Amino acid sequence: MRRDIESIDDSAALVAQVDAAIHDRQPLHIRGAGTKAFLGRPVEGRTLDVRTHRGVVSYDPTELVVTARAGTPLADLEAMLDAAGQMLPCEPPSFGGTATVGGMFAAALSGPRRPWAGAVRDFVLGCRVITGHAKHLRFGGEVMKNVAGYDVSRLLAGSFGCLGVVTEVSLKVLPKPRATCDLALPLAASEAMQRIAAWRRAGLPLAGACHADGVLRVRIEGGEGSVKAARDTIGGDPMDDTGDAFWARLRDLALPFFDDPRPLWRVSVPAAAPLDALPGAQLVDWGGAQRWLASDAAPADVQRLAAQWGGHATCFTPGSTHEPFQPLPPALMRVHRQLKAQLDPHAIFNPGRLYAGF
Repeated sequence: MRRDIESIDDSAALVAQVDAAIHDRQPLHIRGAGTKAFLGRPVEGRTLDVRTHRGVVSYDPTELVVTARAGTPLADLEAMLDAAGQMLPCEPPSFGGTATVGGMFAAALSGPRRPWAGAVRDFVLGCRVITGHAKHLRFGGEVMKNVAGYDVSRLLAGSFGCLGVVTEVSLKVLPKPRATCDLALPLAASEAMQRIAAWRRAGLPLAGACHADGVLRVRIEGGEGSVKAARDTIGGDPMDDTGDAFWARLRDLALPFFDDPRPLWRVSVPAAAPLDALPGAQLVDWGGAQRWLASDAAPADVQRLAAQWGGHATCFTPGSTHEPFQPLPPALMRVHRQLKAQLDPHAIFNPGRLYAGF
């Protein structure tokens, strides 16, 4: 089942371009629609555009698995799944509607449902990738349980193209929930975090919890009975038809909060981390585990505070810092470099996108 998504296999041309770049020792700037170009450090190199390699390779709704090429528009894939009553549970952002499956995999960003449903990486079953040896390899597969060796496909998720050119991804999908309810409660941030913690302990079917502008917005999903019981427990006012739009705008960083001119940071910390630990305006997502921070604080201070609370911080505003990603401890960076040397020995794939010299 492919639902009329245009299908083009351009893998041979992509392999040829990688082979030529290896021969010329020419760095490559791997890109899709460019919706996440603001993330990371700038890359100098010949552009390798994967959008010509597109289409759904296989999809059987009864198996809950879909395989799509990297250049496939994410919106087309989600529309196909929606028509079959299914979804990508990780709720990846589209940033304007032109994002691709490859960009989703490379950045591994997840939406408001992530703490309860899982991250992009959790739903990756396998992938195909062109390595720095110009080999087109397959890792993993289209099965739910894959225990044959190291899970390279999930390792590649979130690597921002620094380890290879991902051409195809196999993903686990899930049925859409039978019932959904969106609620709004005017609460101070501290009280909101306490209530979310209590609802978690009670096992309520949460699927989104965001505090902004003095209002806690909650999404609950599941069977009709469990959603009704959770709604009665949580209280608040229904968001009516605005619920879906709110979560989509939060996912795509399109709420008014994100218009703040100060540098924007995505701070991942334990949900119990104090709200006043970070200087600046905050929007609290993921039930407290993800803090969007608009702040003029020194980048090193933001990243130090995030690390102090057992987390990390990423700057989403280009040009605000030379190191937008949290610096890695030396031992972990050595592992990264060793992995890079194995998969990309000539360092041609998105050099420096994550870290200088990587």
